[in-house]
Amino acid sequence: MDPHALIAAYGYWVVAFFCLLEGETVLVVAGFMASRGHLDIAVVMLIAAVAGFVGDQIFFWLGRHKGPLVLARFPAVAQQAARVFRLIERYQAWVVVGVRFAYGLRIAGPIIIGVSAVPSRTFVVFNAIGAIIWAILVAGVGYLFGEAANRIFGEAHDVEIWLLIAIIAVAFIVMLVQRKWSRGQGPSAEDD
Repeated sequence: MDPHALIAAYGYWVVAFFCLLEGETVLVVAGFMASRGHLDIAVVMLIAAVAGFVGDQIFFWLGRHKGPLVLARFPAVAQQAARVFRLIERYQAWVVVGVRFAYGLRIAGPIIIGVSAVPSRTFVVFNAIGAIIWAILVAGVGYLFGEAANRIFGEAHDVEIWLLIAIIAVAFIVMLVQRKWSRGQGPSAEDD
């Protein structure tokens, strides 16, 4: 089957599914595909914002109702809790907005916030703001990369697949570096 037809048929569904969870890589790729004319960038951003909002609401309510069980079951989430609680004490609303941009806290963050004393109304409002900002920025990066590629390579569709592979490879490398960094192999905690 033609990859362009697959993107047109399932691209929005893939964006919705992955943005319920983390979705940055898929959202960058969707922005790129929108710049190439396979998806509509406004629809990509809207779907990403809604799915990101809904996903974080689910994780927040999971934390609100089952937080201690989740923290006991997943020690990696519990390890992040103390840091997030300290941030919530100082910057409650902005932690809700920013948690989706923090590597390693995209899913754990809303669960931990659900365990905290953050009111659900506060979470809803600032989660919506964060989801909108996130969707526009991340999809916009992919779109701008695609526009730059269009200017450099023109409308050469044979280059398109290689550009897509390059985006995925760079995103994968960034993810690996961030994972290594977050596991303490980067600068020490005293550097903060």
